[in-house]
Amino acid sequence: MSDLIPVLVECHSGYKADEYPRCFYLGDVRYEITEITDRWFQSDRYPEWPESDYFKVKTKSGGQYIIKHELKSDLWYIVGSKI
Repeated sequence: MSDLIPVLVECHSGYKADEYPRCFYLGDVRYEITEITDRWFQSDRYPEWPESDYFKVKTKSGGQYIIKHELKSDLWYIVGSKI
């Protein structure tokens, strides 16, 4: 599996808490998300892969990232590095 880099994420909460990410912090740098280009769900069918939401996002600075939200632990990660 790719490296997981822990990040702090600010989310939009609508019909559920943490519905989708609005920005994230990598170190002291804030990345504003301008578009979610894809999203998918990983079930807990395999114990080594926790139930998670994934978001492929574009940032205001032009970067593209994949963000993972592990639902049970409520932890957020960047998967790998910038796409």
